[in-house]
Amino acid sequence: MRGNHTKVENAIVAPACPEFRRASSRRFSFNTASNKPPAAIQRHELLTVRNTAHTSRSQLLELAGEHQTANETVSDNNKTIAGVRVLIFDLDGTLIDSKLDLALSVNAMLVNAGRAEIAHENISALVGNGAPVLVRRALGDGASDAEVDAALAYFLSYYRAHMLDKTVLYPGVLECLQNLDGRSLAVLTNKPVRFSREILDGLGVARYFQYVYGGNSFENKKPNPIGVTTLLEHFSASPRDAMVVGDSEVDVQTARNAGTWACGVTYGFGSDRLPQCSPDFLLDNLAELPNLLNGASK
Repeated sequence: MRGNHTKVENAIVAPACPEFRRASSRRFSFNTASNKPPAAIQRHELLTVRNTAHTSRSQLLELAGEHQTANETVSDNNKTIAGVRVLIFDLDGTLIDSKLDLALSVNAMLVNAGRAEIAHENISALVGNGAPVLVRRALGDGASDAEVDAALAYFLSYYRAHMLDKTVLYPGVLECLQNLDGRSLAVLTNKPVRFSREILDGLGVARYFQYVYGGNSFENKKPNPIGVTTLLEHFSASPRDAMVVGDSEVDVQTARNAGTWACGVTYGFGSDRLPQCSPDFLLDNLAELPNLLNGASK
């Protein structure tokens, strides 16, 4: 995971994530023999796996080479990942469903630039590396820097006026935030920080986060680890104390680059690519996260 990197638009782009096993129907957590985050562990286990119609519980446990406990936690030498006390959340595709507002804003920008509109589902695949990259991708190959700059200015202006028209919290997000008492929460997104804060405030959840950092908060965007390492300093925490929660390979690679735990969600913009990146946890709904962490910290 830490092979050669190339720099694109001030972001570190990692090589393609290796494929990982997916099996089972119910959720299990596989605990490593160490409390260190997975970047420091040679044996990379899939810490949560999902059900398929063809894999029984016994087959899953046999595949994992572990033994099931009464609380459905599969442990290795009775060790756990105790101590996760800092949660660093992505925004778009993780906390908020902003697909429609982003798609409408991108298409408004394209029409203003004299370009053809793009299908909404295709726009979602362009999101994740910040507004400048989104605009450049939407314009396509051949767009000049001047065209990108003009289109970006229009997009940002239009999106700011419409970013709360259709955007909502995903199901389970509010429940999750309400049940993370005692932990330190932050948002780290590649979205412009001013927009991010205004959206969180508009949706009534800004009060849950001690820090909100965006794509223009640091010299480099995710997956560069500078945002995570800065937050760890704020919270006086080590990487093993923290978990990055997101919907895309960018978030998983950010966690790997910073040495923290990585939790993926299956419903976001980039979730179809997550199976290639081996997040340590994979959740269908963020409402599952507090119980997962509480169980892991016992």
